Amino acid sequence: MLSKLIQFLKACWWPSTDRQARSGSDAAGRQDGLLWYKDSGLHLIGEFSMAVVQANNLLEDQSQIESGSLSLVDSGPYGTFVGVYDGHGGPETSRFINDHLFQHLKRFAAEQNSMSVDVIRKAFQATEEGFLSVVSKQWPLKPQIAAVGSCCLVGVISGGTLYVANLGDSRAVLGRVMKATGEVLAIQLSTEHNASIESIRQELHSMHPDDSQIVVLKHNVWRVKGLIQVSRSIGDVYLKKAEFNREPLYAKFRLRETFKRPILSSDPSISVHELQPHDQFLIFASDGLWEHLSNQEAVDIVQNNPRNGSARRLVKTALQEAAKKREMRYSDLKKIDRGVRRHFHDDITVIVVFLDSNLVSRASSLRGPTLSMKGGGISLPAKTLAPSELGTT
Repeated sequence: MLSKLIQFLKACWWPSTDRQARSGSDAAGRQDGLLWYKDSGLHLIGEFSMAVVQANNLLEDQSQIESGSLSLVDSGPYGTFVGVYDGHGGPETSRFINDHLFQHLKRFAAEQNSMSVDVIRKAFQATEEGFLSVVSKQWPLKPQIAAVGSCCLVGVISGGTLYVANLGDSRAVLGRVMKATGEVLAIQLSTEHNASIESIRQELHSMHPDDSQIVVLKHNVWRVKGLIQVSRSIGDVYLKKAEFNREPLYAKFRLRETFKRPILSSDPSISVHELQPHDQFLIFASDGLWEHLSNQEAVDIVQNNPRNGSARRLVKTALQEAAKKREMRYSDLKKIDRGVRRHFHDDITVIVVFLDSNLVSRASSLRGPTLSMKGGGISLPAKTLAPSELGTT
């Protein structure tokens, strides 16, 4: 009798993916034209909401949320992993990250039997090295893969601690209740690496003192070597290793002079935050969202509306702003097909992670079922790697 009661309570507390699928719910998300969304789901310490809208001919944004064990061994850390990978030049790098980064993180967490800045940094490094290996193998037949790269934003919540690691210009924002006023304040947690930021241009100049053209203002946009806006990424091997910056790479990517040290970096900025009871939710999103919404506007939208559908609501608001900037109706923007749509907005990925303070406070003892979901509606059983073609429609 007692065991049946426990099973019943477990089912109420955390509906399994199988049970959701059988009930006909949106277990794997839903598709509406170029928009994919998962309005509500459960992770280890609360709810989450997820949405992706495609603008490019091939979706270059990839994303995932993983919850449960963060290690290859049962004794390792448990928690929630969030990844947003904003690709450029093609989808190959962001797909590769989506398939490999979390697996590397689990391997290093198992080795150290804990979660740490070092584990995350090693996972990024292993992912970069893995993609370099792919480029090396494909270079003879597909040299343009050397000019494909991706931003990489990761959040790891484990034992009441939040780690935020970033390469490029995706962004993580915290919504925190201010005790004095009751307002929810937006706090940016990630460091961005975009040449439009003066401190990044100064960093590049200090790293490359002999190169007066390390950043160039081109068509009113600051770009590294006049080619790319981000200064850190996974991939973009043509700006990291000189042997890939030559023919048969397209001329537009080739530099006139060779280089001895990498121009772009794959070393992430990592910050560590102890979660507090007044920390309400986290927004992880590619820069496609932040082009149209400020941090506080995004936090206000999440705070002032039901949790269900939060990510889709943020994407819709960004699309409405994009339409307004082009003096067109949102309903007309929605009719524009992928590829052409890129002239109006970028691919946009949003993952909203709600933090249940009661669960956060006892996070170190939680052992929930595994959640594994990829943006684009790919839901996988535990310990399964996504094939590279998944999540591209």
